[in-house]
Parts: sequence; C-alpha cells; structure tokens
Amino acid sequence: MKIFGTAGVRLRFPDELDPILLYRVGLVLGDLGVSGTSHIVYDSRITSHLVMYGLALGMLSSGIDVYEVGLAPTPIAGFAASRRKSLGISVTASHNPPEYNGFKLYTPDGFESTRDLEEKIELLLDKSFRPVSWQEVGRFSRDSLVVEEYVTELLERFAPSRTTWRPIVIIDCANGATFDVSPRIARMMGARPITMNCNPDGNFPARLPEPRKDVLEQYSGIASVVNASIILAHDGDGDRLAVLDTQSGYIKLDRLLAYYANLALRDKPGHVIASIDTGMALDEVVERHGGRLERYPLGKTHERVKQLGPGNVAVACEPWKLILPSWGHWVDGILQVAIILQNMVETGKPLSKLLEEENIPDYPWDRRSYILDPEEIRDRLYEELVEELKGLLGEPARIIDVDGFRYEYPDGSWLLVRRSGTEPKLRIYSEAKTNERLREIVSHVEAKIFELAKRLGGKIIEKTLG
Repeated sequence: MKIFGTAGVRLRFPDELDPILLYRVGLVLGDLGVSGTSHIVYDSRITSHLVMYGLALGMLSSGIDVYEVGLAPTPIAGFAASRRKSLGISVTASHNPPEYNGFKLYTPDGFESTRDLEEKIELLLDKSFRPVSWQEVGRFSRDSLVVEEYVTELLERFAPSRTTWRPIVIIDCANGATFDVSPRIARMMGARPITMNCNPDGNFPARLPEPRKDVLEQYSGIASVVNASIILAHDGDGDRLAVLDTQSGYIKLDRLLAYYANLALRDKPGHVIASIDTGMALDEVVERHGGRLERYPLGKTHERVKQLGPGNVAVACEPWKLILPSWGHWVDGILQVAIILQNMVETGKPLSKLLEEENIPDYPWDRRSYILDPEEIRDRLYEELVEELKGLLGEPARIIDVDGFRYEYPDGSWLLVRRSGTEPKLRIYSEAKTNERLREIVSHVEAKIFELAKRLGGKIIEKTLG
C-alpha cells in the first residue's frame, strides 16, 4: 500500500488518511524496531491531534514509549530524534492545503526516513499484527524540554559575535508551528521582530501555507509601512523559508541556497547536494569555491548526505529548504532565520546588500504548477509533454531524468517538468540568462500544455506561480 510521497506522507483526511491507517502505521513502526521510543511534534492543522493520537495508539500497542513534544516545528522532530536517540515524528502536511495531513519520520541519527525504510513500512501495512500484551504496552508522557534545548543550541551556534545593527524584521509564521520559536530566535539574536500570522490556526485564514512568490508579494507594502528591512516567511510546519527584502522584493530561492552554500564552502570545501529544480547560481558558487555539485531527486537530498557521510557535505538543499550537516541532518527553516539574521546583525547590512557583495548571481526564473481536469489525464499529459519537449526549444545539451526530466541547453538555460509527489499537479521550472529566452521557454511550454490537455479531452482548471 503506497502512502509516502516526495517528502513523507501527505494525504486528504479522511478519504485517504483515517484513524485505522494511522493505527496500523504505528503498529508497523513497532514491528520494524526503529527505536523503542518516539518523540512527536505536530503542526496547527485541525486534524493534527487526531493524527498524533492515531499513530501513538499503534506505537503504544506495539510496545514503543511515546513522548508528546507538542505544537512545534518539524525541525524539532529531527532534533529530538538526534538528541534523544529516538524515532522522531512530525505530524504535518507541510505547505499543502488544510484538508491534507500526514507525517514525516526521523531515525535516531536525525535523518528523515529513506525511501528504503518507507517501502518497508508500505509493504508491512498489508500484513496482520497483534498488539503486545497488557504488561508490554508503551508508556505515554510529555517532553517539552526538547524545544528549549533546540533554541539554546541554535543560539549557541549562530548568535551574532557582535551587534552592528538591530534590524526590524517581519516574521510570518503562516498560522503554523513556528509561531513561538522563530520570533523568539529573532529577538534573542538582536533583531526587532514584528510577528505576522503567528496565531496557530489550521484553517490558514491569512494565506496559503506555501510561501510562494505570488502568495507573499501582497505583504511587501506592509514592510515599508513599519520600516522593516525584511520579511521572513515560513510554511505551515517550519521546514521552509522564503524571504522578501524591502529593497529587492521576493528573493529568488536559488539565490538564498547559493548564499548558504557560499558561507559553508568558505569555511570548508566539500560536496553540495541540490534538488533537481535548482538553478545556475548554485553551479557558479560551487565552482567558484572548488566544490562539487550533485543534483538529486526532490525531497531525497538527505539520502545522498547519508550515503556520502555528513562530514563530506557542506550543504544539501532544495528550494525553500536547507540541511546544514554541521548543525543537523534534517531540513530546517528556523536555521535559515538564524543564518540570515546572524549576518545582518553582525555586518549591519540588509540581505540584498550581502547577496550583492558576495556576488550571488540573479538570473530570470519561473516556477508554475497546473491542475488538470480530470486529474487522471495528468500522467498521460506528462508523458506526451516529455516527448514533445525533446525538440520544442532546440536540441538539449543534456537531459537529466533523476526526478522528472530536466533539459539543459547550450546557452545555460534549462527546463524541468515533473509530477508533484504530494498533490495532483504538473510542475514546470525554468531559468535563463536573459528575460527574452525565459519568455520563449515559458510561452512555448505553456502553449504545449494547453494543447495537450485539450487533445486528451481535459482542461487546465488552476495555474499557480512561484
């Protein structure tokens, strides 16, 4: 029974995710023997308590001791797994709409679950298990200290060495799990945070939990009104971060990742593992430092870190997401807040100026997603589009097919088409060195998608940007 997608489990409740399935997952986790204890955090979704208790019931029935950490960001599940040598669980559907929920698993070394472990879980879900005897059931208790330990350790590592500037920053928590930790970190690092959407609410009333460009740009005017230099915006569970700078607007995701890589490689050369949808800024920064860039499937960069050994990897990243192995083995959006504010407070410069001084490239880019009606034609359209693209924009210099199909052209431009692993969407990513070339790519590909949808008897019912 397949339940895992690109990054963990994200399913619609109750049609795809129900209490019986959750109980069975908990039993399977006990049978696999990943750990005798588990630590669970959860986000603000309406169904998160139900999902947590469903999983907990199965684990307790299989003999696992369960510790409830509480409403807390996903990175703390990885931290708890690592520091407590426990199975970490984050109940979340990340940036998906509110009707979704699910979970991510972290093994006692702090790594998110590998595809191998996920396949074992899926295989065992169809088998029959009996609970342990009454004398062997697990214990249920709480461990709220782990949140404070996370905050303390992050500050010990990234607190500014000097305070040159106390910038006003807006922290947008998307009504999600970072409502307390991120503003607190910002304040303790010397910034002056103004909180926005920091009341937990699983309906996500203020905005969609996905921090896309088209979602966040409506807030750009607020920053100037309160004299903030930057908006730091999370998704629902805190593993992602997007940034709006009052001087340059929405900062391209690849530029942020290239900035983090630049900082890490400056201290220690090594591998950079990036998802297939990252752009040319990373290539140029890694080459500048004599590092090695390797692209990997979306949602699975942590697997390559594990294979190579954390000590050999400077950073692993994908849009919105960062793993810094010298800090921890999990994706961490709060870590990004700390890195950005550390450098702003120490230097007295806005992020846009730091990117400029570090010569982080800024190329035109486009990201868009399509939902088709009926949903069933998506896979067929994808397959036909992949064939059509081989000659649509000229002969590619290289085609990478580790996660979807990425077409790289002699002029440096590239195009990626892939199916979302968490929603019924077709995703298109593109980048070029000139706006003219980017417009050519986007217009040709979009026209082809509409043409194929019509040919297959369907239509595009939703298009999102960013």
